[in-house]
Amino acid sequence: KLNPGLIKATLSEGEEYFTVMGGFVEILADSVTVFADAAENVEEIDVERAEAARRRAEKRLAEMLPSDSDAYLAVQAALRRADLRLEAAKRYRRGSARPGRISK
Repeated sequence: KLNPGLIKATLSEGEEYFTVMGGFVEILADSVTVFADAAENVEEIDVERAEAARRRAEKRLAEMLPSDSDAYLAVQAALRRADLRLEAAKRYRRGSARPGRISK
């Protein structure tokens, strides 16, 4: 099982970072394949949109009762996604020529 988080792909040209939102990984002798429910290159993260999503989720959580567990858990997940995207953009985004590339 692949939990929400960050994946670093190391290539001959450099490294690429992606946020992933669940899925699984297949590891073979000569390759690794990631089957993510959703993935986004950190260079393509729309920070303004992620900040707006965080604000919406925080507002909804403040207005909700935890007793509505399914809806509450969905909003918590949305907040975690927004936080992951913002943190990944902050830590790993670079001003490189190719989106998602970080030169060695």
